[in-house]
Amino acid sequence: MLTNRSKQVVNKKMTFMERIYLPAILKGLWITLSHLFKKKVSLNYPEVKRTYSPVYRGQHVLKRDEQGRERCTACGLCAVACPAEAITMVAAERTDEDKMNYREEKYAAVYEINMLRCIFCGLCEEACPKEAIFLTDRLVNVEDNRGSFIYGKDKLVESRENPIDISKRQVWSFAGEGKA
Repeated sequence: MLTNRSKQVVNKKMTFMERIYLPAILKGLWITLSHLFKKKVSLNYPEVKRTYSPVYRGQHVLKRDEQGRERCTACGLCAVACPAEAITMVAAERTDEDKMNYREEKYAAVYEINMLRCIFCGLCEEACPKEAIFLTDRLVNVEDNRGSFIYGKDKLVESRENPIDISKRQVWSFAGEGKA
């Protein structure tokens, strides 16, 4: 005997009630009936929306500054910080014609996030020194093919006319800093 954890197995004869499984059947029925009268957990989704926590991490957004220029400078820190390696980018130099679109000399010509690989950890927004990428409270759209889950700048950059408010998200994410 190598350990003291061995048990003696007893082949005990079952009683008549145990052999007909009536107590087990009644116990199962009792559990089923008790669940019938509990509060329902599921929601009728399109009509009833679920409330999410203020720190919920959903779809990504690339923010613009006050003048409407993209904040991302293609430094690559978000791609390095991503544990799932879901972010890829290609940097390019800004030309004189693009001064109204990009605020720095370098910008992300290609910025893609593979949403199937993303684990929504939020490390990309913590690593960004320019506060360019944030995870919003929006759900990622349902698609039917894998290629449509690679989000480029066309899906990530917020529109100039309809900016996305992330002020609640900023308050919650920075409230925990400084506490050790």
